[in-house]
This record gives sequence, C-alpha cells and structure tokens, in this order.
Amino acid sequence: MTKDVIALTPEMPDLPTLLAGLYAGGPDLGVNTTADGAVVQLCAPDGRPLVSVEAPLLVQVPGETARLLGGAVGEGPVWWTEARASTAVAEAGRLAGSFAGRLVTVLGGTVWPPEAATTDVVPLTTDVPAIPVPATGTPAVDVLTATTAVVLQDRPLVAMTSWLSDALRTATAADRALQIVTPPTARLTLPTRTALRGLPNRWVVQDPEHGCYDGLSGAVLHWENGTFTPVRDQDGTASVAEAFRTASETGERQLLLTLRTRQPAAADLVLGRALETAFRHLTGSAPAGWSTAEPVNLPWSTRQLTDLARARAPRPSWLIAVGHSDRPALATIRVLRTTAGVEEDITLALGYGRNETPPLQTIEALAAELDAEHGLVTLLTALRAARRDLTVPPRLEPPPIPMTFTLGHEEARRIGRPPRAEQPPLGLTPTRLGPPAEPALHYPLGDGTDPSSWSTFQRLTRHLRQQA
Repeated sequence: MTKDVIALTPEMPDLPTLLAGLYAGGPDLGVNTTADGAVVQLCAPDGRPLVSVEAPLLVQVPGETARLLGGAVGEGPVWWTEARASTAVAEAGRLAGSFAGRLVTVLGGTVWPPEAATTDVVPLTTDVPAIPVPATGTPAVDVLTATTAVVLQDRPLVAMTSWLSDALRTATAADRALQIVTPPTARLTLPTRTALRGLPNRWVVQDPEHGCYDGLSGAVLHWENGTFTPVRDQDGTASVAEAFRTASETGERQLLLTLRTRQPAAADLVLGRALETAFRHLTGSAPAGWSTAEPVNLPWSTRQLTDLARARAPRPSWLIAVGHSDRPALATIRVLRTTAGVEEDITLALGYGRNETPPLQTIEALAAELDAEHGLVTLLTALRAARRDLTVPPRLEPPPIPMTFTLGHEEARRIGRPPRAEQPPLGLTPTRLGPPAEPALHYPLGDGTDPSSWSTFQRLTRHLRQQA
C-alpha cells in the first residue's frame, strides 16, 4: 500500500476534524507538531512519528489535481491534505489511509489513492522500540547517511511537493545528495527532474528484474558507503541498464524554451511578465497558476509573484507556473538579484501530440517582444521527441534539438557589432529584431530534426564568448 495518502475535500479541515482523523490509531497514540506548527504528526507511545500531515492547501488552479493524480480526480477548487507515512512501521500506511478516510467522511470529497481510504481504527502491533530510530527529523526523508538523504516514493507521478522541496533544501544545506527511490512504473514531473539535475542527486529506479539504475542516465547503481553510486567495470566505465534503453516512438513532442531576462531593480518592477508573454504567444493565454511547489495552487498573478520574490530578496526564489488543461505547459522560474539588476531564468515546456503542430512561426515575434519589453538576455528554443503530458519516464529519451537562438540587444551591444555578433562562423546570418541602431540578433539553427544543430549552436556560442 502506498505511503502517501491525500484527502481532497471541498471544505478546509478544521482542528476538530483533523483531530478526529488523527484518532485513527486509537487512544494510545500521541500527537505532535513540527515546522512551526505546519506539520502535525501522529506518534507512537515512544514519540516516534508514524504519520506526518501537512497543513491543508487550497488548490485553486483548474486541472492541477488531475495533472498530478490522474483523470479520475474531480475538478474545481479543493483542499489538498497530504499525509506521509513512515516506511519503518508496517501499520503507518494504513494509519495514513484511515486519517484521510475520516476527513472525507466528515467533509466529503475523495481519497487518493482510492484503495487507501478507510475509517477503521488501526492498532499499533509492531514492536516500535525494537526498530532503530531514524536519524532524520525531516518527514520526507526515509534514510539519512553522512552523504545522502534518501526518499522512498511509490506514487505514479513524483511531483516537487513541499515535502520534497524541504528535503532538497535541507540536504543541500548539509552538503548531502538527495536521492529519490521509486518503482519502474513511476514518472517525474519536470520540476522534480529539474531539481534533481546535477550529481550527486539521483533518481533511483528499483526494478525487480534489472536491479537499481538511474532513471535519468540509465547507469546501473548499487548501494555503497551510504549512497547509490554507479557500478563500474575495471576500466571505470558505468554500464547502462537494459530496461532504460527500451523506448518507443509515439510521435509526441515537446517545445522547450530556455530564456534569461535582466531588468533594473526598480521599485515598480513586476516579475513574471516575460513568462506571461511567452505563454500568450505560444498558448493564447496567460499561465493558469503559480506556486513555490507542486501542486500549483495559486491563480496566476504577477503582482503576488513579485511580492514573494521581493520579500525573499536577496535570496533567490524558485517558482513553478502551469498552463491551462487544454495545452500541457509547465515552467520553472528562478529569480536572482545580481549587481546588474534582477534576473529571471525561465524554462518553459509545452507538449504536443502526434497530430498537433508546435507554433514555431511565433518564436521570432516572441523574441522581439521579449527584447523590446522585458530585458531579454538570451533565448534558446528546441524541439524533442518526448511525452505530451510533460512527465519524465525512467527510459531513454532523445535529447532536445536546438532550432533558434536569440541574443538580446544589450548582449549584442556588449559583444560588439558588426562584424562580431552579426557575422559568426558557418554562415549563420541572424535576423535583426527591433530598432536598426540596436537590434536583437535571432540566429536560425535548424528545424529541430537534425542533431548536428548542437554542434552549430556550440560553435556559435564559442564565437560569441570569444568576441565578448
């Protein structure tokens, strides 16, 4: 049975309802709070946490619960109350299910996964004192070593929840790796994949037939010295799991945009407008919602996004935005205060089916508007063969292939024109965007089907760096 259980209710669970749910283990279990009261824990008699319950979250973005939990989940604003059970105690998963089932019995709504729901009292029969006390105080972390924080996840889609975000933040602060362990049927959301990018963080897939392997690189893994690490031969070469090589061509594609903007740190600066502009050009509407974690729960608001980033400054802010359900679109934004101003690093992915055509003809106009209105530094667009729903399977996927690269007019001026930026090697004559005196430069790289476009792009960027 799953260790994560979610109650989706039309009303916010109040304190009496939460306490009724926490009575799932009977009168012998205790209740504790942590994270300044944001997490309530159902504890064994010795004080060990069995089930950790996060504060209810109002999800107001249409389609967000269905995106993360599957199409069987209803639509509309809903209170999302997530319970995570300890993996060390056998009864913990059933306790989490009973907690969620009791909330839904009182308030209405549904439990995910449905088979976890119950209202039974679950007595604690495990000899808890005989189980070693885990060395972690973070609810999401199941195993903690000197070098690694391990999180066990058996949900079909692993999202970058506040649980995982907290685990990643805590691990990074302690100079530890975060390694997420899942079955081979699991997939990642793009924010989770982005957060795991860069070793020693890993997605560890436990395949009953093939052992453990890295879900992003395919490297065969084993547990050694308190962490999952590649199995290497005598030459030091890591082998690739056969299960990772299996891939099928579906005709689905993703359009990927990677862009950076830079604007003066003025009092009237509003963040998020560059991303909104990209959404409007490519989907016809602004993002549906934004948040600091998944599920994305807040309706789109550039003003609220700006207020949050300003309150956190000079610390960077990492945010997520989603599109409407008719067009899969997902973005991450990193807001950073620098000596040059306020920078936004944005990655945007959009999904298309076999019979859908990405709006490639809008990219040039988008680049021109980003440069004219939003301080564009660079914009790279690419196309890849990947899932329309933007989720990441533990299988080999072709890398994205670049199509265009745009240099904002400020960057082009810094490099120097002409001939430095406007006459690069390989005959890449750029299109001039904006005022003739200070144009942005828009370079064609290919149509998104020829992998050699990467070599072209690398030679272009090498030339621009040398000139700068």
